[in-house]
Amino acid sequence: MASVVAGVDSSTQSCTVELRDAETGALLGTGRAGHPSTTPPVSEQHTAQWWDAFRDALALACRNAGLAASEIGAISVGAQCHGLVALDAGDREIRPVKLWNDTTSAPDVERLLGERSPASWVGEVLLPLNPALTIAKLAWLAHNEPDNLARVRRLMVPHDWLTFALTGNHVTDRSDASGTGFYSADQGRFRSDLLATHIGDAVDWDAAFPTVLGPEQAAGTVLPGVATELGLRPDVVVGPGGGDQHLAAVGMGLARGEVAFSLGTSGVVFTPAELPSHRDWTVDYVCDTTGGYLPLVCTLNCTKVTDRFAYLLGTDLDGLERLALSAGTGESPVLLAYLDGERSPMRPGSAGVLAGLRSDTSREDLARAAYDGVVQGMVRGMQTLQDLAGEPITGRVLAVGGGARSLAYRQLIADRCGQPVTTVDAPEATARGACVQAAAVLHGTTVAELRDRWRPSTVATVEPRAGAALGLDESYGQLSAAYDDWYFTSRR
Repeated sequence: MASVVAGVDSSTQSCTVELRDAETGALLGTGRAGHPSTTPPVSEQHTAQWWDAFRDALALACRNAGLAASEIGAISVGAQCHGLVALDAGDREIRPVKLWNDTTSAPDVERLLGERSPASWVGEVLLPLNPALTIAKLAWLAHNEPDNLARVRRLMVPHDWLTFALTGNHVTDRSDASGTGFYSADQGRFRSDLLATHIGDAVDWDAAFPTVLGPEQAAGTVLPGVATELGLRPDVVVGPGGGDQHLAAVGMGLARGEVAFSLGTSGVVFTPAELPSHRDWTVDYVCDTTGGYLPLVCTLNCTKVTDRFAYLLGTDLDGLERLALSAGTGESPVLLAYLDGERSPMRPGSAGVLAGLRSDTSREDLARAAYDGVVQGMVRGMQTLQDLAGEPITGRVLAVGGGARSLAYRQLIADRCGQPVTTVDAPEATARGACVQAAAVLHGTTVAELRDRWRPSTVATVEPRAGAALGLDESYGQLSAAYDDWYFTSRR
């Protein structure tokens, strides 16, 4: 049996591949290759670009590990969620993939919400309807490109497509299926009836759906031509894969009673939990990759906010962090970080708002406001998850993702939560979680068992500062309420 597993993270910005020892989980090598950048409201990529990046990242990981691709025994793929991959009868991409952060479907979502209430959507598919979801992209396609909709023979999300390209099998897993907006996770079935009612009957929906695999159920083995192209053995097994945040939870060893802040292009806060009987319609009740649930709140704007403020203040990210941390814990301007619209709360077409400027406002104050605006938006989501969980979820607070490298982000999360914030040895948590899944499939064990066995060590812990504001500032709540009044009035 081969001694190496490969975990893939095909994100909005890039593809990362980790190679790990299949027995111990030790990291052997990492490779990364970029995807074309996108700027909402239109955010699209081609599947061929994902394949090119995956191939290059895998080759680089092998070189960095000093091993041959033929030593790999299993692969699993994690990827950005929600994007609509539509293939025709010849399995060709019908049009560029609309990604999760493409918000052009906002008017179509308004139409769908006119046909069924937000609470009704949550009752049917455990998700609040918003422009990120796959069903919203289908609604856009039906309205804007009906001829292309009629050509659809297979429906996929990004990780499904990469698994399909590897194996030729049209499959998915519960985690990514549960984020489409047309899958009832509590019933374990895709909802062709919802699509027929709200999108139309131009497609044989049941025939277009992938098969939903269990957490340790293999998707198949790599196709002979793919094995030749990538230098793999033809018996390499491919795991079911999953959504990026869902596999990241596995990669960081997240357990019940713990909460994670994922800091990337989007900001996501999530915790493993049971499916609650009472459901808040701002929460995504998605499945995890172990057979349970991973309720989450996703904000549209995270590290892009601090990137932009660094530019506006004429510094780099290191300089922005120094400015923010030197501002201390006192009063500063308040930012609603809705730079490219917002998903939680759903405010498509909105923009960022900065309030509380004074004649003595400093660059340090503005830098802190940039980080704190992102953090308060995520803490608002964490408080909702806490209310729903019915049990404490801050037994361990983890920060993960590219933004977790920033001390300023970790410090402000610790301050707002009133709890230490931990980073673990999982800088590429999604790819690491995909490795865990690949090894579980290879060894015939469970993802949950291997997650705990491979639980990463603590790298750093940041304590909350004395005197720091806990929870949400009153001024943040007031600004949010005032903006909501203006937003909804302006749209009448």
